Amino acid sequence: MKTYILTISLFFTLTIAYSQSYKVIVNSDNSTASLTSKEVSDIFLKRTSRWDSGVAILPVDLTPNSSVRATFTQEVHGRNVNAIRSFWQQAAFSGAGSPPPEQPNDEAVVNYVRNNPGAIGYVSAAASTVGVKTITVR
Repeated sequence: MKTYILTISLFFTLTIAYSQSYKVIVNSDNSTASLTSKEVSDIFLKRTSRWDSGVAILPVDLTPNSSVRATFTQEVHGRNVNAIRSFWQQAAFSGAGSPPPEQPNDEAVVNYVRNNPGAIGYVSAAASTVGVKTITVR
């Protein structure tokens, strides 16, 4: 029975990992190798502002109409893009903060992350990530 449960668990884990349509990237100088989904959510909602090294975290989003952003937002935040946009509108109105900058495509996100030491972003799984580091989201 334990073998059966382990086999089923492994199957679903591999299926989820295989089906992920995005990858999270950081600047190549960043020592971070992995983050939990909660940590990534906190970073993109600016609840966490510094890496362990002390460098300021600079999250970057894709534009709201991006299917990659829709998937990332649902999987990481557990909400849709409109709910997150509403969160940022309320935060901006109350003076509590502003949303991460938005880039129009994967290439622009990679360039932003490559050129900013504290940057973190996400791109489609097929995107070229030369010059940046892909991290694992657990």
